Amino acid sequence: MARVPLLVFSDLDGTLLDHDSYSHDAALPALAALSRIGAPLVLASSKTAPEIAALHRTLGLGDTPAIVENGAAVMVPGQPEQTTAYAALRAVLDDLPPALRAGFRGFGDMTDDEVARVTGLPASAAALARNRAHSEPGLWTGTDAARADFLRELAQRGVTAREGGRFLTLSRGGTKADRMAGITERYAPALTLALGDAPNDAEMIEAADRGVIVRNPHGPGVPSLPGETTGRIIRTTKTGPEGWNDAVLSVIADLNETRSGT
Repeated sequence: MARVPLLVFSDLDGTLLDHDSYSHDAALPALAALSRIGAPLVLASSKTAPEIAALHRTLGLGDTPAIVENGAAVMVPGQPEQTTAYAALRAVLDDLPPALRAGFRGFGDMTDDEVARVTGLPASAAALARNRAHSEPGLWTGTDAARADFLRELAQRGVTAREGGRFLTLSRGGTKADRMAGITERYAPALTLALGDAPNDAEMIEAADRGVIVRNPHGPGVPSLPGETTGRIIRTTKTGPEGWNDAVLSVIADLNETRSGT
């Protein structure tokens, strides 16, 4: 495969997609610019493969892979998922002491209507969100002390937890950053760029040549990262797809300047 000028890894909710409306309209100018220069866009989200597949088609991303379920797997368009990982994860969760298990309500514990209510998604999209293969997002309703015990018990059973913009997501390993290397090797880009808005995006942002932390006042936010001190990682002032759009256009402008030698 020919070397591409730029390879972009992007979170979805609160980053490319608006936190409330899930619209990406504000990012359309930057999306068009990426298409013009032949820069692949790799969607990287806690969303399931069926969820991402719909947006993938809408954005016209062709055969570009996507990182799904918070890095638990890579979705290859046209290839079905076959795994028992989710059932095994739920079994571990349900084997916890009842007092700890009671504090976590995952998507597998909810109906489609409940998931629609806590996410703001329409019912049809909520059903796709519950069609999980690798990971379990959910809400913690217990105390901070019980949460620490809950996470410690899971860790002893090989289950990790990642904090996103909305949910605590459980899985048996794999992060967005873990999946970047193979995809980057495939495309051999001149530059990699990663954008995200939540703690579970931090490793992905740090792993890229250039990183962007998109402002999201609704979530916990990304902690200070080492790359910010050198300017390799920046923070947007605008939120969601508006911030995404400005940041991506800025990186493309920098690439154009480098190419022209100015």
